[in-house]
Amino acid sequence: MDNGFAPREAWPELMTKAQAGDRHAYTQLLRAIVPAIRTLVRRQVSDTVLVEDVIQDVLLTVHRVRHTYDPACPFLPWLMAITQARTVDALRHRGRTLRRETDTEAALVDVAATESAEHQDVQEELKLILDRLPARQREIVEHIHLQEMTLAQAASRHNLTIPAVKSLLHRAITSLRRMGANHDRS
Repeated sequence: MDNGFAPREAWPELMTKAQAGDRHAYTQLLRAIVPAIRTLVRRQVSDTVLVEDVIQDVLLTVHRVRHTYDPACPFLPWLMAITQARTVDALRHRGRTLRRETDTEAALVDVAATESAEHQDVQEELKLILDRLPARQREIVEHIHLQEMTLAQAASRHNLTIPAVKSLLHRAITSLRRMGANHDRS
């Protein structure tokens, strides 16, 4: 079957001519080896895009190292070694990239879960501490410091004067500090 490409038997001669500077022979060789490279790569890679990327990488490598080909040796094993090396490199790179992406996603999930658990722990600890205050003091602290009400809003909500709210808030904070100091000593 003549597909317009040079037969494999002609590849060593084409490479020898290419090494001597024959651009036409080099172009013929590159066109002829692409189907062989594609076949070799497809044995290990199923992703069509990656196959084409590896083919391009092999062709660039052949161009870069064409001076290393020894015309006394068979051409196909030389080409196969280059193709195998570039295929393995591409698969390793893809594996590292996928692992990094997976590791990053897993880390983000872990961080979110940890933050959520820590937030839950802080909320529970805060509730335990505030529950130790008298009801009115606790409500004033919750409204002013947790719900960010103004003193006037808290006073209106509890039917108190602003000075009464300030007094309750001061007593609550003093009690909380005392509890914290006692907790630190234990």
